[in-house]
Amino acid sequence: MFVRLSAVTAAVAVLGGCSLLATPDPVQLYRFGAGAEVGNGPVLAEPIQVALRRIEFPDASKGDRMLGITGTEAAYIAGARWVSPAEDLYAQSLQESFLSQASRVRLIGRRELTPTTRTLDIDVRTFEARYEQAGTVPLIVISATARMLRLPERTVVSERTFTVSQPASENRVSSIVAAFDIASRDLNTLIVDWTEVTAAR
Repeated sequence: MFVRLSAVTAAVAVLGGCSLLATPDPVQLYRFGAGAEVGNGPVLAEPIQVALRRIEFPDASKGDRMLGITGTEAAYIAGARWVSPAEDLYAQSLQESFLSQASRVRLIGRRELTPTTRTLDIDVRTFEARYEQAGTVPLIVISATARMLRLPERTVVSERTFTVSQPASENRVSSIVAAFDIASRDLNTLIVDWTEVTAAR
């Protein structure tokens, strides 16, 4: 499927007192970040427990729509949606990356009650497909700020911003999704490595 960007608003035509609704285009669902191998590395007998707070996403990238940016214009990629809100898919992919890559840290999910003195705060600032001009092959850009907080004081131990970019192989939705998948995994690897070093201080 070649990419077509659609505006956020929709129009309804009214004729003779009746609303004429066009048949909506079919929507294909996609996901990213799934399928990481779990537990393929040695883990310390007593890993450092780090609680993951709710991951923040920019308003324009929240939900199930794929954001495309061309210069100063923003639009959503038509006919394609994430199978779940992007922030939920990303949180799941980050947790899977910790399971598969971390050896000194055990990430505590939001539903767990395990006590800990460290909290990981992730604020995703950018999650988008960037086009130099309409119809060109986009570059996927994801950036996030990670903060390690010490409890109960809630003081910031360390903070760092990460940015990764991954060009799509062509201007097709499947290629764009594949680039989102690679970029999110690369970002996760950076965050896991940084967390392991920071939590051990």
